[in-house]
Amino acid sequence: MKMTVKILTLKTEAEAILLSGLLDQAGIPHMLKSFHDTAYDGMWQTQTSWGTIWADEENCEAIRKIYNEMSPPGIQYEET
Repeated sequence: MKMTVKILTLKTEAEAILLSGLLDQAGIPHMLKSFHDTAYDGMWQTQTSWGTIWADEENCEAIRKIYNEMSPPGIQYEET
C-alpha cells in the first residue's frame, strides 16, 4: 500500500502552480493543499505559507529534486 505524505511546504501560489505543472509534465501524481481559510478570508495564508504538496512517499525525492531545480539559489529545499 502506498503511503501519501506531505513533501513540501510552499511559500506562494505561483510556486505551487509552477511545481504542480512540472510534476504533471513528469507524470508524478500529487495533491496541493492550500492553507486558505474562508473564516479568515485568507489572512493566515499570506502570513505563513501558501500550502503543502502531498504525494506518494516513493516520489518524495523526485519532487524535491524538481523543486530545487525550479527554485532560485538560496531557496533550495534542505532536509531537516
